[in-house]
Amino acid sequence: MTETQYREHTPVLLDAVVQALVRQPGGRFVDATVGAGGHAAAILQAAGPEARLLSLDVDPSALAIARVSLEPYSDQVTLVRSNFSDLPEVAAEHEFGPVRGILLDLGLSSMQLADSRRGFSFQEDGPLDMRFASAGGETAAQLLNRLDGRDLAHLLRRYGEEPFARPIARAILAARPLRSAAELASAVRGVVPGHMERDALARTFQALRIAVNDELGVLSEVLPKTLDLLEPGGRLAVISFHSLEDRMVKQFIR
Repeated sequence: MTETQYREHTPVLLDAVVQALVRQPGGRFVDATVGAGGHAAAILQAAGPEARLLSLDVDPSALAIARVSLEPYSDQVTLVRSNFSDLPEVAAEHEFGPVRGILLDLGLSSMQLADSRRGFSFQEDGPLDMRFASAGGETAAQLLNRLDGRDLAHLLRRYGEEPFARPIARAILAARPLRSAAELASAVRGVVPGHMERDALARTFQALRIAVNDELGVLSEVLPKTLDLLEPGGRLAVISFHSLEDRMVKQFIR
């Protein structure tokens, strides 16, 4: 993935995010998953030169691109490499708060998905890594090759809601050690009906990615923390992409 491809990425729900968070000029905002910086730039453009933004991302590659794309707003932006579960600590360290709006854009970006070196996609071969942070912690390959069949099936059911969890888990056990996305995809293809193959692959890769990055655990940790950082009348905007995180966010907001 090149820097040009990152910068050409179109952020989702851009107008909706700006309308929800920016209701008057100025103010402090947090983009806790800055990615390529598309949402961050739009928020700053709408809020004007008096606005300030604290931007976090655990992925160093994304931060490097955001630093370039947000260069026109360099006096207004603080970029920090951190997991958003540490948002209160990061905000306190930079004396940033209270804030008018917080954005969480969850899950996997299309830029990460397109980078075959990360192993996120069943359509591209590459090492089974799947770590957002790119260093430290267990890789997807290490996790797959460590778990027993029961735990593998549980992972696929819990994080992928996969109906073929048991046969896929058995296929993974039989094919181990697995080191690449292509090897994992081949194991899945061998045990699911052809017309359900693509969905099973997507659910399997999703489940593994969520487990590697503890995405649901991190989300459940950060949601209540946002309340202490928001100013009276401040707003939290969350973009979710699958039912597990969507359900958690809606329950929290209610």
